[in-house]
Amino acid sequence: MLQNAVGARQELTVVLPVRLLRVPDWPEGPFPFELGNRRTDAQTRSTYFAPASARALYGAPGRPRRWHLPLDVKNDGLHLLGMELLRAATARNPEHALVVLHFSVERPLLPVLRAMAGRRSNSADEPLTGPFDPAVLLAGIADVRDPDTPFAIARPYTIAFMTPTAQHALALRAGPEGALPTTADRWLWQLASRSTPEDFPLPPETAREQLKDTVRISADWSALVLRQGAAFLGHRPDAGEGDFYEFGALHSRTVYLDALLLGSLQRDHIDELTDELSEVFNSSRLARRVATLERNIAVFRSTYWRQHLTAHGPANDLLLAFQNQHRLPARFDEILAEAADYSRLVQNQESQQISGALGVLTILGLPLGTALSILQVLDDHSTAHLLISVALSVAATAAALTTRYGRLVLASLRGADDKA
Repeated sequence: MLQNAVGARQELTVVLPVRLLRVPDWPEGPFPFELGNRRTDAQTRSTYFAPASARALYGAPGRPRRWHLPLDVKNDGLHLLGMELLRAATARNPEHALVVLHFSVERPLLPVLRAMAGRRSNSADEPLTGPFDPAVLLAGIADVRDPDTPFAIARPYTIAFMTPTAQHALALRAGPEGALPTTADRWLWQLASRSTPEDFPLPPETAREQLKDTVRISADWSALVLRQGAAFLGHRPDAGEGDFYEFGALHSRTVYLDALLLGSLQRDHIDELTDELSEVFNSSRLARRVATLERNIAVFRSTYWRQHLTAHGPANDLLLAFQNQHRLPARFDEILAEAADYSRLVQNQESQQISGALGVLTILGLPLGTALSILQVLDDHSTAHLLISVALSVAATAAALTTRYGRLVLASLRGADDKA
C-alpha cells in the first residue's frame, strides 16, 4: 500500500503564493542544486529554456526576479534544504510572489501529501508548521496570502518525486521493456492528487481520461500533472548513489519545476485578465478601460504566454499538461475574443461620435455660411443686415435640430459622451 510505503528516494517541492514586502537580501537566482560538476544556477538553466521563458523565470541582468536561501532544518522525518522566492507581479498585484520550499522526506510520502491537502481522515500533523511555517521562514520578507485573497490557492501546490525499491512491485515494470502494471499509474495518481482510494475513489469509467496527461519521460519514470499537485514516479528499483534517479530528482527540482512555475504565472495573469474583463462596464470611461485591457493582454502575451519552452520535450509536455488542467489556452482564447468585441464596440462609438460631430457642424455651419455668402454676393456691408442674417441662421439651426435628423445627431453625441 502506498499509504505506508517509503521510497528509496523521496523529494518534495511545495509552492505557495505570498505577498512580497521587500526584496530579500538572499543570493540572486534559483536554488543552485549540484550533482557532480553540474550546478543548476540561472546561467545553466537559461541554456535549457528559450530566452523569453528564461527572462520570465529568472529575470534579466540588473533586474532579478528570483532569489534563493540554503537551509538545513530537520523535523519529524522532513528535511528542509532551502527555499526560493519568485517575483510574480501583475498589473493589479505588484507585490505578488511565489515561495518554493525544497524538502527531502524520510517517512511515508503520501501521508505528508495528504496532510498538505487537508484530508480530514489524515492522522499526520500539518507539515508546514513549527520550524517549517512559511510565516516564520519569511518573517519581514513576505506575508503568506489569506486564502480569500486573489491568486491564493486553498492548499499549497506540491511536486512529489518518489523512486521504488525492489519490494514496491506495484510501481515496477515487468523487465526493462516490460509493460507497466495498472497500479503504477494509480500510485502516480495518488501522489499527484494527494489522496487515497478512500479519499477519492477514481471511477474506472473515467480513469483513462483522468490519466491522459501522464507524461512518460522514459521507461524509467513517469510524471502526472493535476490542478493541485504533480508527481514523478520511478518504474524500476533505485540502485542508490550513482543511479540515474539522482539526475531525475535534480530535474524534478529544477527545470521541470520551472516549467510548472511558468504555468502558475500564466494562470495568475489569466485570472487577473478575466477579472478585468468582468469590470469593463463598471466605469463610464469605456474607451480608456478597453485600451488598458488591450495593453495588459499584449504585455502578458509577449512576456509569459508560451506553450513551447525548450527543444527538450518533457518540460514542454509538463507545461502543456498544467495548461490543460487549468484550461488556460481556452480561457485565453475567450479573453482575446471578448476583448476584440469590446474593441469593436469602442470603435463603433468613436465612429458614432465623429459622425455626430460632423452632423452638428453641418447643422450649425450650413445656414450661417449660406447667409454670409448671400451678403457677400450682394456686396452688402450693413451691420444690421449681418445681425439679421446671424439671427436667421440661429433660428434655422434651432429648427433643424428639432427634425428627426437633428435629434439623431444630438442623441449620438450624448451617447458617445456618456460612454467615452
